[in-house]
Amino acid sequence: MTTAVTRSAAARRGLSTGLRPTSKVLPEHARAHNRSLVLQHLFHEGPTSRADLARATSLTRVTISDLVSVLIAEGLVEELGIRPGQRVGKPAILIGMRTSAYQIVSVDLTDDALMRGAVMSLTGDFVVRQSLAIEGRAGTELVDLLTRFCRGLIAVATRPVLGVGIGSPGVVDTAGRVIEAPNRRWYDVPLAEQLAESLALPVHVANDANIAALGEFTFGGADGTGLMVLTVGEGVGAGIMLDGSRVRGAVDAAGELGHVTVVDDGLPCACGRTGCLETVLSVPALRRAVEGLDKEASDAVLASVGRLLGIALAPVVSALNLGEILISGPADLLDGPLRDAAIDTINARTMPAINAGLELRMASLDEDVVLAGAAVLILSGQLGVS
Repeated sequence: MTTAVTRSAAARRGLSTGLRPTSKVLPEHARAHNRSLVLQHLFHEGPTSRADLARATSLTRVTISDLVSVLIAEGLVEELGIRPGQRVGKPAILIGMRTSAYQIVSVDLTDDALMRGAVMSLTGDFVVRQSLAIEGRAGTELVDLLTRFCRGLIAVATRPVLGVGIGSPGVVDTAGRVIEAPNRRWYDVPLAEQLAESLALPVHVANDANIAALGEFTFGGADGTGLMVLTVGEGVGAGIMLDGSRVRGAVDAAGELGHVTVVDDGLPCACGRTGCLETVLSVPALRRAVEGLDKEASDAVLASVGRLLGIALAPVVSALNLGEILISGPADLLDGPLRDAAIDTINARTMPAINAGLELRMASLDEDVVLAGAAVLILSGQLGVS
């Protein structure tokens, strides 16, 4: 199922928040910004009256009335009747977001062997889950397989689909172009554009670790003021949010912690270098390291890896003043000696003023964190909601 609810690229950009604006604010940017304010409030706070919406967003009642009329026509908002219990004055009609009227298709490409997908509600609930073996496919063959997988998910949706969100390994730019994903043999692949053309739906693609942070921020209750989500699987990556915004970096590669060297003369890494954090912290590396060991020896090995992780994280914590670090991956390996050693090392290598409130814990969304983040890509890209 498909829907006509789309936004122009210019409107999706919204108002500039840069310190040195280089162009004037165009009317369509202001409209998109105001639209986002309204939907954001309704999404997070629930039904409210037009008057209360005007007060909460600091928009005029005329602007709110016009926006609500447009959103009702688009099928995103509806009138829910008179506020219960009101006895004095003109009855206030409540306005609510139609979160059950549309669905989102999310795809997680983190696993080398399996692509995982879901049809999700706008509020992050799972409607349908599916998975498909990759069977060694890469390059164009993998794009074709992904296209078929997405079509299958769209076909089983029970509501119009707002868009398709995809979390991919590698470096992905803001247009959804995969600049480099060596394990997928994707180099300069305009993945979002190709899929949007094939599926006739809006498609948003971003790095899997980056959108894991979005998932925890929107659906996991994490604070986006200074947040890092560290994803540990076949590889290691990180998504970072500062002051409520996702950090992308100069070449859209922020968060590539897995390829920071932590061991001199260490094991070869897929990136072509040696001793990267990924060579000791990835799930396959950890499984190999503890195989056949008793609990005491296994805990000692995991703690030694945790110290290496803490060494890699300490300068990042200090530079960005992070308040939360969430680890996503197998709890039997990551929660316990490894996590404890990592936070102890960070605390030993940073100022008390920096680490006093730092929390390092397991991610609340567990293995669904990338799928949830892919849904937020669509909420943000199509509705301005996160």
